[in-house]
Amino acid sequence: MLYVRPNDRPEGRLGVVVGKKFAPRAAERNLVKRMARELFRQRREQLGGRDVLLRLQAKFPRAEFATRAAVRRACAAEIASLLEVAARPLPPPAPPASPPAPPTAAPAASPSQSQPPGQPA
Repeated sequence: MLYVRPNDRPEGRLGVVVGKKFAPRAAERNLVKRMARELFRQRREQLGGRDVLLRLQAKFPRAEFATRAAVRRACAAEIASLLEVAARPLPPPAPPASPPAPPTAAPAASPSQSQPPGQPA
């Protein structure tokens, strides 16, 4: 999963979330984070002025690959494609929301209405 938003800084920032639910082994979680950081460094100029958050959304498919090199290639390809999407031009910012309308003034209460009930007027 990829989240991108502009920041007010000249450099880009990266966040990576890899939970145990989707990558139960620490080696797998570290691999994903290491590869994401390296690929982000390679695209630093393209990603300037953006906050990028990558979040692992599906189980890490270690059983589908025969070798560690194959896992690395697949992981690098997926992260690279997400960072390419993050480098696309951002849409223009939404116009600021208009301030809420001031409440209308209520008519002034007459003196007889301002006393608590049960009190003589």
